[in-house]
Amino acid sequence: MRNEKLGMGSVGKLFFEKLLSGRSTVAQYNLKFFTLHSLLLIVWMTAAQAEEQNLTVQIRDIKPLLEIPDSSYYIYWGLIGFGGLLLFGILFFLLKKIWEQRKINLAKTYLANLKAIDWKETKKSAYEATHYARLLATDARRKELFFQLETMLEKYKYKKNVDALDQETHNQFNLFVKVADESI
Repeated sequence: MRNEKLGMGSVGKLFFEKLLSGRSTVAQYNLKFFTLHSLLLIVWMTAAQAEEQNLTVQIRDIKPLLEIPDSSYYIYWGLIGFGGLLLFGILFFLLKKIWEQRKINLAKTYLANLKAIDWKETKKSAYEATHYARLLATDARRKELFFQLETMLEKYKYKKNVDALDQETHNQFNLFVKVADESI
């Protein structure tokens, strides 16, 4: 490349010496100045072209971008799904526990209402006893005792005027209350 510059400079020098012969000093000065600047421009352009060629050689050595498999999107939604399932499971078991405790509390309330029945008004008391006993009859033994109690209480429910509660029905009622109290 240096030889090319020297060759261009010597050819240019000979060319401009012929141009300068027979001209005034100002014209010679202007031509020399123009020649110097044009030579510098040519040298600068050849250097830029050489640098550009060097860059293209370097760029050819660069390999294309590789596609890297990215599964972060699936991991993100997987974690959100797992968190949702975990939250759903925790809520389910909490609500189930609360519901079970609520049932126990309701059973205790029903039992307390059964114990508080006043048998002075026999008809109203028979209806209340049937209602709360039906709610407490959840297992086989209590259902059987409730069925026996219900048949005994029917004679006090559907009449306008009823007699006082007999001792056998009262004993059956007390037996049902005792069995329900043991179960709860």
